[in-house]
Amino acid sequence: MPIILSDIRCPVDGLGLAVPKALKILGLRDADITGAGIYKSSLDARKRADIHFVCSVMVYLRDPRREKRLAERVGGAKYFEEPEPKPKVSSEKRSGRTVIAGFGPAGMFCGLLLAECGYRPIILERGADADSRALAVEKFWCGGPLDEKTNVQFGEGGAGTFSDGKLTTRIGDPLCRYVLRRLREFGAPEDIMYLSKPHIGTDNLREIVKNIRKRITEKGGEVRFLNQLEDFSLESGRVTAVRTPSGEIEAASLVLAIGHSARDTFELLNRRGIFLEPKAFSVGARIEHLQRDVDISLYGGESGELGLPKGEYQLSYRKGGRGVYTFCMCPGGEVVAASSESGGIVTNGMSRYLRDGKNANSALVVSVDKGDFPSGALGGVEFARSIERRAYGLTNGYSAPAMSVGELMGFDDTHSVFPSYRPSVTRCSLEKILPTFVTDMMKEGLAKFSKEMKCFGDGGAILTAPETRTSSPVRITRSESGAALGTSNLYPCGEGAGYAGGIMSSAVDGLKTAMKIAEAYAPEEE
Repeated sequence: MPIILSDIRCPVDGLGLAVPKALKILGLRDADITGAGIYKSSLDARKRADIHFVCSVMVYLRDPRREKRLAERVGGAKYFEEPEPKPKVSSEKRSGRTVIAGFGPAGMFCGLLLAECGYRPIILERGADADSRALAVEKFWCGGPLDEKTNVQFGEGGAGTFSDGKLTTRIGDPLCRYVLRRLREFGAPEDIMYLSKPHIGTDNLREIVKNIRKRITEKGGEVRFLNQLEDFSLESGRVTAVRTPSGEIEAASLVLAIGHSARDTFELLNRRGIFLEPKAFSVGARIEHLQRDVDISLYGGESGELGLPKGEYQLSYRKGGRGVYTFCMCPGGEVVAASSESGGIVTNGMSRYLRDGKNANSALVVSVDKGDFPSGALGGVEFARSIERRAYGLTNGYSAPAMSVGELMGFDDTHSVFPSYRPSVTRCSLEKILPTFVTDMMKEGLAKFSKEMKCFGDGGAILTAPETRTSSPVRITRSESGAALGTSNLYPCGEGAGYAGGIMSSAVDGLKTAMKIAEAYAPEEE
């Protein structure tokens, strides 16, 4: 069992000093250990005159008997055990196959764990495989038609495949490290294991999701693309069969790893009497600055000149019961067309692993709750859809509405940021698209954030709208067994179910759902 030693300071150009410093503090020589490396590193840029890394170092001792003594003697040292999901596999037999709807992070990791435990899950994905999906998305971005089955929201890897691939999360679950370890195994960069804000990049994600799919199929599972969950048979609260475009499947259970944009599936569940409840989420726009201006605002100089990573930020402000905040910040990235329904505009952010684009972008969004949209389980869905359709009607197509910060705030543009959104933007007021309470709160947020970061006071920064898919507007409520209320084998999981937000928490929720299934019944027989 390794020891982790925390709070080791290193200069910006001296991460290599972390391990020697740790060994010196622990009183160890190279001969005393079998290995050592950085467990976690974060950049402390609070004081521009003293920007440095703060690291934790993991050390594997040759003599395990010394570990306890060292952990007790040295402040900041502790034992560490690599987390592993350990399902307690039931011996109860059940007819049918385990069916998983959705091949995003939740569906992937649920299917991966089940396949490696001897199950043969069938994973249904409404969209196409990663390669075909990339072609369809690029065609749309170049002005072609929207494919409602295969787009930024739907297809192999889920919505996260066309993102920055951020692996940050607030859930603090030990299984997060297991997810990181598996992602590295399937091709993610080594640095995701120790960076405090790890990211994969959309270019790497496309290959990683294919590798995960290959592992699942090697272990007996199946991934069926362009096969949407159309309906299911429910008898006395138990799913017995699943209907797909390619036929009916006898189901031992059904996992709903459907993602936050599967609105038609929400409607199906509502019709079938599955308990849904509306959930708070956020709407707004993407804000774009020049990356160099973000770097200067954070560091006092450009990151390249200082040898620092691309500048990232996370800002928030609350007034009364409402918040405005930045979300899903993409350094060196681009704003992308993320529509999944004809006649509606949706924006999102994306960046590649190198984050070498000219612009930085982030969502600038305002919280909305059940009092802001129509009553009923799908009130939030309709609220978001109405904004998306209003944007489409205003520009008469998928050219996204955009305006400068100066135009929104009522002062002159002082700098020019060229919008990265494709196929194009149309200059118009966002106040014609977003509710007044949203744009008013955005203005207050911009004024507050400009005091924290100079770039937010740049009147030439660009706002492209709307951002409406920050999280699921619905929760498919589940019981302690992990099943949807009133059912015994219908398992909602991940972001679309309202129990996660982002790649990491969705993957962890998928793992936990897999363990619930393993506790309920044994692997299917060949």
